[in-house]
Amino acid sequence: MVGVVVPGVEVRPLAGNTCPKCGGVVSPAASFCNTCGQAITMSRRSSFGSTLLGLVFVVVIVGLVLGSCAYGGYNKAVRLDEGVKSSWAQVENVLQRRYDLIPNLVETVKGYATHEKDIFTDIANARTKYFSAGSQAEKVEAANGLERALSRLLVLRETYPELKAQTSFLELQTQLEGTENRIAVERMRYNDAVREVNTYCRGLVSRIYCGWAGVKPAEYFEVPEAAKPVPKVDFSKPE
Repeated sequence: MVGVVVPGVEVRPLAGNTCPKCGGVVSPAASFCNTCGQAITMSRRSSFGSTLLGLVFVVVIVGLVLGSCAYGGYNKAVRLDEGVKSSWAQVENVLQRRYDLIPNLVETVKGYATHEKDIFTDIANARTKYFSAGSQAEKVEAANGLERALSRLLVLRETYPELKAQTSFLELQTQLEGTENRIAVERMRYNDAVREVNTYCRGLVSRIYCGWAGVKPAEYFEVPEAAKPVPKVDFSKPE
């Protein structure tokens, strides 16, 4: 606030709340010192300092808000990425169970369906491909290939009725069906986690956080359309 200027009277700037002439305490709103009568005015330097202090305060608040958003966004990207990895680990656990059952199942069927060498070869190749895969995408491809071959293998029970009476085959079939159900559940959970992280990676601002955290879109584990229907098997081969 600027004090009233009287002609012929020296006006001095107020430094803080002290009169520059007598050193008495002066109210910031006063135009004159009550002690010595000195005309006073607010210091422009003090006004500039207050403005600068307010600006710094605003900058600090904005910085804290932006920093908090960046911290939360970064942590969310990391959390979603870890969720995908954890879900894939569960998928691999049940896939391992499937591969552990296959050798015994194949050996049981071989004793009755000796002419179905193509199916046994496809299963063996898919199993080898899975364990030699160097990436998740290659494992998904191998797992889908095995799923197609397994569907053909299980159809053989209709062509070779004696398999239905084989206790070991029925037990292995039951275990395999339970494993396939668990694979379906874990696949669904994994794909849900993938959808979350992919959506976050595509966000206008969240993609920046993903870039900082090194998080990239993940690949879905979906069954190819070719594997959904049960393949037709030609049993007209002469024995």
